[in-house]
Amino acid sequence: MKGWRTLIRIAMIGIGVYYLVFGVWALAQPASFYGQIASFSPFNVHFLHDAGAFQIGLGLALILVVVLSDPILAVVLAVGAASLLHVVAHVVDVNLGGQPARDIAALATLTGILGIVAVARVAGRPRRQSVE
Repeated sequence: MKGWRTLIRIAMIGIGVYYLVFGVWALAQPASFYGQIASFSPFNVHFLHDAGAFQIGLGLALILVVVLSDPILAVVLAVGAASLLHVVAHVVDVNLGGQPARDIAALATLTGILGIVAVARVAGRPRRQSVE
């Protein structure tokens, strides 16, 4: 069974890296991503920014659940990172539509709550005793 566990962990990290790479590409270079990968009309910078933010979150979720000993913390951190990048996308795209005052405030609030949950999760974990 140990071989399967290792294979699963490697697959999760590999797929996580895949999502991270394509997410960063969509977020950082939406026109290039659109031209090379996602040429579904019409071109929409903001939606590609959003897609990138959430792909980064997916990638982080797969990687963090493998490397952290706490799967709840892994998910909260991954969703928190995606949420933070989503806020950044709304700030960067403030002139592209939507209702920025409402959207940014709501998304920032959710991101802040996730940050508080992550801190509380870490603070509530039992500390390891050092062996002296």
